[in-house]
Amino acid sequence: MNALEIQQLSFQYGARQALDDISFALPEGSFCGLLGPNGAGKTTLFALLTRLLSSRQGQIRIFGQSLEDNPGQALQSMGMVFQQSTLDLDLSIEQNLSYHAALHGLSRAQSRDSIEQQLQRFSIAERRHERVRQLNQGHRRRVEFARALLHRPRLLLLDEATVGLDVETRHMINQHVRELCHDQGVTVLWSSHLVDDIHDDDPILLLQQGRLLAQGPCAPVVAQHDCASLHELMLKVSPRAACA
Repeated sequence: MNALEIQQLSFQYGARQALDDISFALPEGSFCGLLGPNGAGKTTLFALLTRLLSSRQGQIRIFGQSLEDNPGQALQSMGMVFQQSTLDLDLSIEQNLSYHAALHGLSRAQSRDSIEQQLQRFSIAERRHERVRQLNQGHRRRVEFARALLHRPRLLLLDEATVGLDVETRHMINQHVRELCHDQGVTVLWSSHLVDDIHDDDPILLLQQGRLLAQGPCAPVVAQHDCASLHELMLKVSPRAACA
């Protein structure tokens, strides 16, 4: 089964075309990098996937469920880490996680066990009673990841989720996410402008000005565009390069 299917998806902000006839599918258990310069449409795509925005042009299916017809069932299987923090700053780490667990219908026992597991996984157990506003950006990011994984989602959406993290923490999170794909069959769509988050054999989707410019394994896509590295390709498709 495909975890995510998108067919002929388009979206406009007024007269500006943010996404233009996007189609792709992600098999269950896959890791896919979503790449593109600022303004390419990555965040708009995530907003449509999480129903922060809605579009009548195109279809989105999550594990076969139409996001338009069955939003509750489709969203229940999804975890999300947004580019901008959505934590409640005045609640503690544990309170933020407990609230999210309740929203997803976890029992007290399930909530307690899952929260403890994620607190340990992201090395924030000893800070569970601290308010989020007391945390630095790196620890807030850890809380966001812990929250996204509480209800054991089958599809994980990450929108520039490791921005601001130190190299060691970024590597730890990247490795853990890949283990979720391999060991638990979680499907991951990872949006990032940090090219070292993406491996040569990772499938990628490359957006440029709202269009899907390329898709496929990273290394062949780079070669098809006559570039020596993913970094060079990202520079090539940037708006500055187009204006040069």
